[in-house]
Amino acid sequence: METQTLIIITVSLSFALYIGIAIWSRAGSTKDFYVAGGGVHPVVNGMATAADWMSAASFISMAGIIAFAGYDGSVYLMGWTGGYVLLALLLAPYLRKFGQFTVPDFVGTRYYSRTARVVAVICLIFISFTYVAGQMRGVGVVFSRFLEVDITYGVLIGMGVVFFYAVMGGMKGVTYTQVAQYCVLIFAYLVPAIFMSILISGQPVPQIGLGAQMADGSGLWVLQKLDQTLVDLGFAPYTSGSKSMIDMMAITAALMVGTAGLPHVIVRFFTVPKASDARLSAGWALFFIALLYTTAPAVGAFARINFIDQVNEQPYEKAPFWLGNWENMGLIAWHDKNEDGIIQYRAGEAFEGAPLYKDDQRGQWGERLTANPSDSPNEIYVDRDIMVLANPEIAQLPPWVIALVAAGGLAAALSTAAGLLLVISSAVSHDLMKKTFLPDMTDRQELMFARLSAATAILVAGYLGINPPGFVAEVVAFAFGLAAASLFPVIFMGIFTKRMNREGAIAGMISGLLFTFGYILFFKFVMPEWNSAAHWLFGISPEGIGIIGMLVNFAMAISVSHFTAPPPAEINDLVNDIRLPSGYAGAHAMRHPADESS
Repeated sequence: METQTLIIITVSLSFALYIGIAIWSRAGSTKDFYVAGGGVHPVVNGMATAADWMSAASFISMAGIIAFAGYDGSVYLMGWTGGYVLLALLLAPYLRKFGQFTVPDFVGTRYYSRTARVVAVICLIFISFTYVAGQMRGVGVVFSRFLEVDITYGVLIGMGVVFFYAVMGGMKGVTYTQVAQYCVLIFAYLVPAIFMSILISGQPVPQIGLGAQMADGSGLWVLQKLDQTLVDLGFAPYTSGSKSMIDMMAITAALMVGTAGLPHVIVRFFTVPKASDARLSAGWALFFIALLYTTAPAVGAFARINFIDQVNEQPYEKAPFWLGNWENMGLIAWHDKNEDGIIQYRAGEAFEGAPLYKDDQRGQWGERLTANPSDSPNEIYVDRDIMVLANPEIAQLPPWVIALVAAGGLAAALSTAAGLLLVISSAVSHDLMKKTFLPDMTDRQELMFARLSAATAILVAGYLGINPPGFVAEVVAFAFGLAAASLFPVIFMGIFTKRMNREGAIAGMISGLLFTFGYILFFKFVMPEWNSAAHWLFGISPEGIGIIGMLVNFAMAISVSHFTAPPPAEINDLVNDIRLPSGYAGAHAMRHPADESS
């Protein structure tokens, strides 16, 4: 069977499975739509959380960044996994005990303020749309390569699939769909990793293969071989870093704290029966996530080795077929600067600008002509987002592995996109409409608003996927910075400090969000030529500035609360109960709000 046919069959079967699960578990009430009925088993919820968490950034982009950034790419591994420890210890059980539908629900109730609720919704929308842009970009990349359609059409197809099972199934449908998607994506990630580990090191376990000797008889260790090869080509050693210590620490901390503040992750802990299950669910999620995250460094290193072996110093006319496939998409580009017909992969930027993605022309050797070639000897541009998807072809693995990776990449992107879109829809329908503007609406009307807002969010997400502001993992890193600077401090202080009041919470959220968003906007879009350590505040890049935004939030919130009235006595009792098993709000906390009249 041809590879293309096998890909279409595999992807179609996976979509049929997701849609079938959505129909089977279709939400019939707001409780089903928002929190999957509140009765999901911790192991099931842990697997769904892992799928929700391991987005296109984890599956598609992270190993690609590690492949080209080496040691510097480890910030994503440390930050994204360490954040789950924070979440499990500091937030998850307390938020589940408080028992609200959404993060703005917690903020509005804890800070006894509709304004605080609305500000939390605004923060949530900023975070979620920034995050979902990366997911839809990933969907477009996978569809365009493996189904041989334009990236725009790929995004539109992904929008249609997400629309069906997210809008119809709600959180209940998404939860069980994400369990299936986790099984698909983890299998799709591990199988090619095992194949590549065997080919390069002779070891079937990728984690061991990364630290083993090369299977080529050279006697070199895998990382030693990669370091040596890169240095010979003019690159920095793979195991050394170029980022400053303060920037590495800031990015790692921003990713960790941002993880604990991401609304689509937090809401997953509202779906389990009781508070103790929330902590257990976080533990299972960390286990399921670790299966992929401990494999990613090996995948990145193996991908870089294979890429260099197959591309560098090869005549373009005899280049491997996969290079032409990705070149046709505009995600690989070659310019024959010395006109010798040989692909030269060296240190330095291949081009001053990005390769032309549209209306490109082909030159004598078939290279993609680009604007303003630089003086660098490097002749080839590679989009980092393609490495995991191209790995099976680069390593010359069987066609069924290529089809599996296509299905896995789509599962990763769609699962997170669905979770984010549900968070947006619930914030609009529940927090803005039901809790703020139309408190007398019926359960049926609220469900209708939830589905309408989800449909609208999908349209916006599709636009962002067609016009992404950067690499998948880079865009996602910005979302984490916004979460760290806006929602995490207000949730943390809402649980652990009784003195924090509504004025402080509102001031903190607004200041943290505006500072972080403004910093990212300035260096990435207004003055990108200034985006260097020489101009960054304290030498911290836009990817790590969320940790400074968090400190701004804390400082503003504490200062404002100090000069304004303390919270009412009943709020103090409520905070006590969140942390203790008895007290005024004990009965309140044990009663899930979904059981109350909506």
